[in-house]
Amino acid sequence: MAESTDTDFDEARNSRSGADVSAPDLSVWFIREVFPLEPTLMQFLQRYWRNESDLADLKQDVYLRVYEAAKTKRPNPVKPFLFTVARGIIIDKIRRDQVVPIEAVADLEALTVASEIPGPDRNVMSRDELRRLQSAIDRLPPRHREAVILAQIEGLGGQEIAARMGITRSTVSHYLKDSIRTLASALYAELPDLRGAP
Repeated sequence: MAESTDTDFDEARNSRSGADVSAPDLSVWFIREVFPLEPTLMQFLQRYWRNESDLADLKQDVYLRVYEAAKTKRPNPVKPFLFTVARGIIIDKIRRDQVVPIEAVADLEALTVASEIPGPDRNVMSRDELRRLQSAIDRLPPRHREAVILAQIEGLGGQEIAARMGITRSTVSHYLKDSIRTLASALYAELPDLRGAP
């Protein structure tokens, strides 16, 4: 019975949109890439929308928008796109509702609405963090630094990094693990006062 419902849903969706998209491929992608993120998505929705009775509908709205967007172009990476869609849906729902729950107003700032411009103090802190990060990256061994830049800045996967650097994937994994640990220690550890104060 569930199979006919899924098939009917796919057929109705394809006929409604008029798209010549391979629904089975899209469905397989959706199941493989989006569904595993459901627990994290639900935690996000529960955190920013307190009304439990709306959560299932919000989740379905997110899934629908992601699925519809993937008909045109599949988002890569999926996770940031999924949460951007979820954040947009929550903001839209808050704007549409006549009565805004006080919890939603309190949490709206945490959603980092794009219209907010960071203040000068935030700019200074961000620049300081970037300087510390650059300094920490510069102190990494050259091969470790190269692996981090390829992974985090260029967005390459482990296999691609291994091919480009001429090393094994396990070595890439080792470089990245050591580098991330070193960077985290440099950025989040208590930093000594280096200004020469007594």
